[in-house]
Amino acid sequence: MPRQAKRGRTQFRNGSLWRILTVLCALIAGNPCLAKEKEIATQQEGQKRNILPIFRIEKASTAPVIDGILEDEVWKPPPLELGDWISYDPLYGETIQQRTQVWVSYDGRHLYFAFRCFDPEPSKIKTTVSRRDNMWKDDWVGLSLDSLGSGQGSYDMFVNPSGIQGDILTSSASGKKLSFDWVWDSAGKLDDQGYSVEMRLPLQSIRFKSGSEAHMGILFWRRVSRLGISVSWPDIPPGGQWVFGRHATLLFDNLRQPAMLEFIPSVTYSLNQSRATPHKWATPDSIGEAGLSMKWGITSSITLEGTINPDFSQVESDAFQIEVNRRFPIFFSEKRPFFMEGMGIFDLAGALGRDSNMRAAVHTRRIADPSFGLKASGTVGRLTFGILSASDEAPGRVFNATEANPYLGKNKSFNVARVRFSLGASQHVGAIFTDTEFARGHNRVAGGDLSFRLGQQQQLSGAVLQSGVVSPDGGVSKSGLAAQTLYVYNTKRLEVFSQFEHFDQDFQMDTAFYNRTGITNAWLYMGVSFYPDKEKHPWLKRVIPLFYTQYGHDQAAGGNESLALLGLMLRFTRQGFLRIDYGKGKEPWAGRIFRRDATRIMGGAQLTKWLNIASWSRLGYAVFYDPSNPFQGESRSHSFRVSLQPNTKISQGISLQHVGFRRAVSGEPVFSVNIWDSRTTYQFNAHFFLRAILRIDSARKRALTDFLASYELVPGTVVYAGYGSLIEKRTWSNNAWLDGEGDYLTTKRGFFFKASYRWQ
Repeated sequence: MPRQAKRGRTQFRNGSLWRILTVLCALIAGNPCLAKEKEIATQQEGQKRNILPIFRIEKASTAPVIDGILEDEVWKPPPLELGDWISYDPLYGETIQQRTQVWVSYDGRHLYFAFRCFDPEPSKIKTTVSRRDNMWKDDWVGLSLDSLGSGQGSYDMFVNPSGIQGDILTSSASGKKLSFDWVWDSAGKLDDQGYSVEMRLPLQSIRFKSGSEAHMGILFWRRVSRLGISVSWPDIPPGGQWVFGRHATLLFDNLRQPAMLEFIPSVTYSLNQSRATPHKWATPDSIGEAGLSMKWGITSSITLEGTINPDFSQVESDAFQIEVNRRFPIFFSEKRPFFMEGMGIFDLAGALGRDSNMRAAVHTRRIADPSFGLKASGTVGRLTFGILSASDEAPGRVFNATEANPYLGKNKSFNVARVRFSLGASQHVGAIFTDTEFARGHNRVAGGDLSFRLGQQQQLSGAVLQSGVVSPDGGVSKSGLAAQTLYVYNTKRLEVFSQFEHFDQDFQMDTAFYNRTGITNAWLYMGVSFYPDKEKHPWLKRVIPLFYTQYGHDQAAGGNESLALLGLMLRFTRQGFLRIDYGKGKEPWAGRIFRRDATRIMGGAQLTKWLNIASWSRLGYAVFYDPSNPFQGESRSHSFRVSLQPNTKISQGISLQHVGFRRAVSGEPVFSVNIWDSRTTYQFNAHFFLRAILRIDSARKRALTDFLASYELVPGTVVYAGYGSLIEKRTWSNNAWLDGEGDYLTTKRGFFFKASYRWQ
């Protein structure tokens, strides 16, 4: 510390103002004597963190065998010099006993990574043989690769000790996308010192800038399941930027993209049958289709994709959700392969997941049954772009036997264009245009978004959209404005999130998923973190008192809404957490104002290597959303989930959701819903599994079964065979079905087969 600063601090300490500041420092830092020293040390450490190394990677003379055994010649040189790995979850700044060594190499077709993960208690390492992206409760090691070096996106790859993969596509605008899978190879092996992992990433699977010196950003991370701690190198300090801006640099000599042309032919066959009478099934409805998808790497960072008669089959039914007395639409995630890749480019800044009114500006589940699709995306310099076009046959189909469709046989076209210009790590300015055309009508939306950082701890982002609509008959036109902004402040001690949203009542965006229009709304969240002494309380990692407040006006519902909430979050070892909160508020509906005071309790933990539990409960006031005769009610909602894993190959998940509703004044029961879900999986190896699902919905008196056999060599090369049935409570009366009475019968059943092959 400079001598002048020391002298000034000594003189300042003699004043009464210094004593006041020490009390404030005690509240914030927890140690008045060391608060100033901690602040200065943190600043110095932050300066060191900003100097991230560059690693020039040696080219492999012989490609390694990907078997999890680090005996290949390419792994003989010393590992990368990385230093300490620092925790980022559930708290920032800790080190762990488990050391990790990393090697990186490459050749003309692949990047190679190897990890040596030491553990002083190897018998406590948790691992499973599971399907892809289903190993997050295990120990794992992995990396974040910013292959374009843009600070806007990364390929995040994880491997558990059994070699099972998990991958996430991350972008600065939309966060994490778990649905997209790309081709890469991995293997892992346990031993008496811990475990080792090898990864092989084809250059055709990623976008990068070819050249005599190719630069990519890199960050490594590791999870120790029993501790519930995740660490990384370089460190990821609080601040909202996540990995962007924290990548070190990998430098490759003469790295160029191999010519990339990919075809995925596919065939699907389905056989579906409905029960006509109690003793007779209707004639089966069988459909067989063949399709073809293509991807062409125009450059190393630009791809063109197209599909004819695409394979959009679902291999699993959407999970039952409680549909009784819902105010907002149900969100179902996209599962169709063509729509999943590269879709992060279409997300807008200014949103925060489920807490936002608009969850996605381009939600491709709106395209129900496309006949073709075309997509182009890529990066040129600091500019990233995406174009999507598809034709949907579903709006032109027969509605039902009693209602005629005036637009029978007509397709609805979807067209989206998006550009984003990088302003630096986690910062961008962008524009979007969407257009849907149907019959004589259309829906067109244009807008822009902006995200920028205010120092290391603050992020400000927002988006503005303007829509114009003409109805399909050409007779009605309207327009509307929508806007959203998000502010994030994040340090080790304090988290602040605040969002403002406005949606005109006449705003419409056919490509998007949003809850409602006609609202102006703002909310604020604040959480202060305390870190108990790890020597005295090794099981308790973090204590977070929190506060949330929300206020808005709902034009459609006819009133103002508000909520003020106080809560407490505890984070434990073994991935454990417990949250308790209580909120008081009001909610408008149909021109009336209702109470929504409630208490919530939620928690979960990996209790043992084979047992994981989670639970959620809400007790309080609620509204019965009848459009003409709503009333105040009291609701009790509970959910409980348990996951059993008796060995590395068998997993059993069981969950229960319950909602009970009664009138607030009389206590008269209105409805009670229970949804049971059982999922049993046997994973023979990383590629082949059998799964059985049983779901029961008590309110609609139905049960769904799904049986699936799956073999996936790599994403795109798969074979599925499945059988499903719907069981409902029905009785036959006067030559017609009467739902909800009588016995349970299998009313629908179906078989499907799907096969596809990825050729590069």
